[in-house]
Amino acid sequence: WPKTSGGRGMHVFVPIEPAWTFTEVRRAAIAAGRELERRMPARVTTAWWKEERGERIFVDFNQTARDRTIASAYSVRPFPHAPVSAPLRWEEIDDAEPRDFDIVTLPVRYAELGDVHADMDQEAFRLDGLLELADRDEKERGLGDMPYPPEYPKMPGEPKRVQPSRARHDDDDGETA
Repeated sequence: WPKTSGGRGMHVFVPIEPAWTFTEVRRAAIAAGRELERRMPARVTTAWWKEERGERIFVDFNQTARDRTIASAYSVRPFPHAPVSAPLRWEEIDDAEPRDFDIVTLPVRYAELGDVHADMDQEAFRLDGLLELADRDEKERGLGDMPYPPEYPKMPGEPKRVQPSRARHDDDDGETA
C-alpha cells in the first residue's frame, strides 16, 4: 500500500498479523531490505548513512523500531506549500510526484477516487518467510542487526553507529587517521 510521505519520499504500508514482537518485525524489515538490495544493488540500499546511499531507494528498517512514527495518510505536512501524505495505487507510482499532492489537490482527488487504501485492513501478512531469511542472513552471511537511530540506547548485537566520514581508520603504519 504505497503513499507519498508528504515530503520527498514514498512509504509502503504492509499490514501484518499482530503476532510478532518489535524485534521480530525489525528483523523481518531488515531481511526484506537486504534481499531487495541483493536483487537490485544499483537501485536499493539499506545503508543507514545518507553519504553511502547516493540516489538509491533507502529501505528504512528503523521505521519498525519501537516508538517510531510516520506521517499518517491524508496528513498535512508542515511545509510552505502544505503538501499532504497521499495514499496511492500501485499503477500511479511511476508518475507520482509528491509535490502534486497538497491541501488544494487532495480533496479533488478524494472526491474522484475515494480512499484508495480503504481495503488495506482486509488482509494481514505473516512474517515467517522473512524471519527465515533473517536467520539465513545471520547463519550463512554473518549479517546481524543494523544500527538503530541515534537517539536510541545501544542495543545488544548492534554494529557501531559511526558515520563513515567521521570514523577513525588505522593507516598502514597502525596509526589512526
